[in-house]
Amino acid sequence: MTESKTSSYGPTLLTFLAGAAVGAVVVALTTPKTGPELRGNLKDLAARAKCKAGALADDAGETWDDLKGRTTLAANDLKRGVTDAANDLRG
Repeated sequence: MTESKTSSYGPTLLTFLAGAAVGAVVVALTTPKTGPELRGNLKDLAARAKCKAGALADDAGETWDDLKGRTTLAANDLKRGVTDAANDLRG
């Protein structure tokens, strides 16, 4: 019997987003701007990050729901198969 390998993109995506956020903050802080401009840019950056995080959370929720549904279907198929095999053995 072979095991199916599943890969998780979650940690990779989280690492990428964290790196992008750090890079954006470094650029924002090292670019010569006035205080109000810098604060405005940081607020915009935070708002965009919040929006993207919400979208990622929604996607993760949809993926979780899909996985739960598939797991339930597989479990029901397995139960049906075991029941059928037991009935075949009984004769």
